[in-house]
Amino acid sequence: MALDIMIKKFHSRLTQKESLEIAGDDEVAVVSFLVPSLTNEDEIEACFNKLIVFIGRKKPSKLLIDFGQVKFFSSRVLGELLKVKSKLESFGARVAISAINPQLYRVFKVTSLDKIFSFYPDKESALKELKIN
Repeated sequence: MALDIMIKKFHSRLTQKESLEIAGDDEVAVVSFLVPSLTNEDEIEACFNKLIVFIGRKKPSKLLIDFGQVKFFSSRVLGELLKVKSKLESFGARVAISAINPQLYRVFKVTSLDKIFSFYPDKESALKELKIN
């Protein structure tokens, strides 16, 4: 049983490195999910913990979250996005979402979260807009 937990934690660490990439410059930090599905609870927790630590250390003024490769995610991702937004707003930063597929965007619309996040059709247009404003 203890070995199962250790293997699960190790797998979670490996998956985290492959699932999330954080890049950008002083103006805009870009977070890209590199997997088609965000449904594993451990993977989601690891990704968003990494993101929260990054935000706490770097305090980016603008953060772009790119979902270009994501086709499906669990509802937990919505809660984690709200935590990220709250953390950023605590020091006056803003967050935007890019390249979300239409099915996932409907989830934001149904939950009225489309009113509190800014959405862009692709990473390039989001970066252009965020760097101007």
